Amino acid sequence: MKLCRYGLEGEERPGLIDELGDIRDLGTIVDDIDGDWLAGDGVTQLGAIDVTSLQRIGPSTRLAPPIGKIGKIVCAGMNYIDHCEEAGFPVPEQPALFMKATSALCGANDNIVIPTGARQVDWEVELAAVIGRRGKNISGKDALNYVAGYTILNDVSDRDFQFNRGGQWFKGKSADTFCPIGPWLVTADEISDPQKLNMYLDVNENRMQLGNTSKMVFSVAELIVHISEFMTLMPGDIVSTGTPPGVGMGQKPEPRYLNRGDILSLGIDGLGHMRQQVI
Repeated sequence: MKLCRYGLEGEERPGLIDELGDIRDLGTIVDDIDGDWLAGDGVTQLGAIDVTSLQRIGPSTRLAPPIGKIGKIVCAGMNYIDHCEEAGFPVPEQPALFMKATSALCGANDNIVIPTGARQVDWEVELAAVIGRRGKNISGKDALNYVAGYTILNDVSDRDFQFNRGGQWFKGKSADTFCPIGPWLVTADEISDPQKLNMYLDVNENRMQLGNTSKMVFSVAELIVHISEFMTLMPGDIVSTGTPPGVGMGQKPEPRYLNRGDILSLGIDGLGHMRQQVI
């Protein structure tokens, strides 16, 4: 099942994507697609609904972040072997974690806004797992059972803020609009193996990133186990799993960063596609 939230900022409504790719409104059945609803087994309850009876929404409607009231966004850095090689960083012995502020969230096709003073805005296509139930010290054999579904996340970053402004990657990762996510939440039952997904990102129709989740240093399950050792994962939390090679920082002979007017197109097998313009 593909779940979504649509509408203007502050006016989002829950929906799902039907077999033809159209949005169907769930507002008469569900208050919102958020952690509380996921933890309450809401997805299973939707299985009995006649999708064709739901109102069809026009294709020009804005797609909002597919999860509401997200509590935290935990990200893994340097989690692809080939990205470590590209960046000249050693492969980590344990997951390198950082956070993105929830105020950075925006919809799958919303504009990316270059913040004041930013000079090195970069892109990172990532697989994101959405947590469906509360978990602490989760075991490896149970880890994927805590995943409600998967979505795409663009971990937009300003490298100058990230590396040259006194430490902590958080600064370079958390500007407003630096976390486009979507277009949908694809329920976990539709993704048989999250470690076998192709992914790509284009800038102005030029292929920059091309990878596969099989190249992760730490799998989705391993990341969930590790993160839950240090903090409780809550329903609706996001675990973003790192990016393959091809980021702007790694371009040769010189880095290539985003400028006003650039168009990003990115996607992951089974999870749809996103498009953002830089302003």
